[in-house]
Amino acid sequence: MRAFLVRLPSGARYWTVLDEELAVVAVADGFLRQMRFGRDGAESTTKSYANSIVLFLRWCARTGRAWEAGVEQLGLFITWLAHAGRQASGPDVVGPAGSGVVFAGPGVGPARSPSRINGVLTAVRGMVVHAVAAGQAPGHLVPLLYEVADDRDLPDAARGSDGRMAWRMRARHRLHEPDEPVDRATDADTVAVLGGCRSARDRLIVLLMARAGLRRGEVLGLRRSDVHLLLDSRPLGCAVARAHVHVVRRDDNGNGAVAKSRRERVVPLDFVTVQAFDTYEFERCGVLGAAGGSDFVFVNLWRAPVGAPMRLDAVNDLVTAASRRAGLAEVVTPHQLRHAFGSNVADAEVGLDVVQELLGHASITSTQVYVHPDETRLRAAVDLVPSPRETVGRSR
Repeated sequence: MRAFLVRLPSGARYWTVLDEELAVVAVADGFLRQMRFGRDGAESTTKSYANSIVLFLRWCARTGRAWEAGVEQLGLFITWLAHAGRQASGPDVVGPAGSGVVFAGPGVGPARSPSRINGVLTAVRGMVVHAVAAGQAPGHLVPLLYEVADDRDLPDAARGSDGRMAWRMRARHRLHEPDEPVDRATDADTVAVLGGCRSARDRLIVLLMARAGLRRGEVLGLRRSDVHLLLDSRPLGCAVARAHVHVVRRDDNGNGAVAKSRRERVVPLDFVTVQAFDTYEFERCGVLGAAGGSDFVFVNLWRAPVGAPMRLDAVNDLVTAASRRAGLAEVVTPHQLRHAFGSNVADAEVGLDVVQELLGHASITSTQVYVHPDETRLRAAVDLVPSPRETVGRSR
């Protein structure tokens, strides 16, 4: 079982699943096409889901189960995910069904984190529900995946405004994910990475992730028409004041850079990032073949083809190289820079709704991971509580 990228004649792309004979797995392909075109999902979403479904189908095949029977034994699948490393779950394992080292020894960490396992289960549940709806699987599989539950365990922001209790479908199989601070780059790491950049273009890319919270696909998907650096953009047909960028999802980007959300959002820019735009524009204009032609903001300056839009992997490469030149003990990732922005905005106590809008989260629950009060704020909150002596005789 392998995930495979499909390019349609229209130019649209999505990921599917192939079996050992390189034939398309129909039940997986139908779900992934529905995700991509029926629900307008991003190509990257189908890639993630396809790789998750591959793990499930691979486990079913290696344990001698049909995939329908595998749904009835998701507890065993979870155990396999947690303890089967690449030597057991990878595509190159040979031998009879069930072969390969599965269980790690004492003192060895799990093969996958709870969040990764929950992500795999989400994809599997989606495939099963779609198969039942399409008549490709029996209906008794759905109650094995979900139970009816109330919404009392949801945060207030995710519940209805009328305060009444509602009912929803809750997944039966889900691991507890520890409530830990998001894996962010520190401010010192961000400064170090900026110092390790060798071009104005690379510094601007880092700033857009660390100071505007853009995902790498959103950065490389920017067009010149999306960037408004004037105090008044009304002559451009934009009513948003001051410097900002418009994050717009386009599926026709030749470099594979696609914004995650279909909904357009506006992200303000600070003075440092605006200066970085100016510096980069001078740098780009000085490179023969890169100044004009492409409407993409970020293009190849020294790598062929010069002037072509940068590809996604180039962002990881430049951040990794800058981290190593800066002498950092651990390499910073692009998403850690985005997490740094989200954490800094949340620490400014602007409200979760503001953080959610700036980061482009579809759900407020995705934003809550950035709210982790530090020790100083916790102490200040306790000090604000009056002592019992001060409240004696007061009416409550």
